[in-house]
Formats: sequence, C-alpha cells, structure tokens
Amino acid sequence: MPQSPLRLIEKCAEFKEQEDICLLPKGVRGIYVLYNKRQDEVYDVVYVGMAAVGGIRGRLSSHKRKKAGLWSHFSVFKVWDNIRNEEIRELEGLFRHLYRRDSKANKLNKQKGFRAMHKIRIKSLSDW
Repeated sequence: MPQSPLRLIEKCAEFKEQEDICLLPKGVRGIYVLYNKRQDEVYDVVYVGMAAVGGIRGRLSSHKRKKAGLWSHFSVFKVWDNIRNEEIRELEGLFRHLYRRDSKANKLNKQKGFRAMHKIRIKSLSDW
C-alpha cells in the first residue's frame, strides 16, 4: 500500500453529501468538517469536530439528527493509527482557534479559545 505524504493524516474525503455517512467505516478517528453548500463549489464551514473514540461515522450520524438542516456536506480527515487521542484533540482545538474571531464563522463552532494555546502564547515577538 502506498504511503501518505502526510505525517498526521492518512486519508481524506472531502465535500461528501450527508447520505454518504453510511459509507464510512466504523471506528475512523480524526477530524471532520460540516459544511452548508451555498452554490456550486461554494461551501461554508458550519462546524469542525473530532472523533477520537467511537469514530467519525457515529459523530456525523448524531449531527445529522441534532443539527438537521444546518449542514449539507462533510469532509473527513482520518489520522494514522499511531496518532494519540490527545493529538487529535490538539488538531481540533487549533482549527477552531484559527477562525474563532472570523465574522463569518458559524455560531455552532465559536469558542472562546483553545486553553492550551493560551498557555504557550507570547505577548511580543521579541520574547520569541
């Protein structure tokens, strides 16, 4: 089997319709993104999440029931088996941290910040 060129992500599937959730294998760990398709090739991010235990398929199925009508498509980024659950949480926290102050970020995904990121933040680049 060919090797992935990425250290953290083994496989990805992007912009899949909700009906394709059942095609995902059970137990896939990693990061997922929910989108709302506005027009051809234009997708707004609704939510970034992670599944470390239980798998992404279950998380997407839950979102389909609880957040019906808020999203239409999803992407999945499967991590390698040797990636720890804490590392998956760190990836999710980083992605959500990146756009927490974006004026177009969906309210479902807004967060005050990523606590671990606050611990390593420096006030001035001269402190680097």
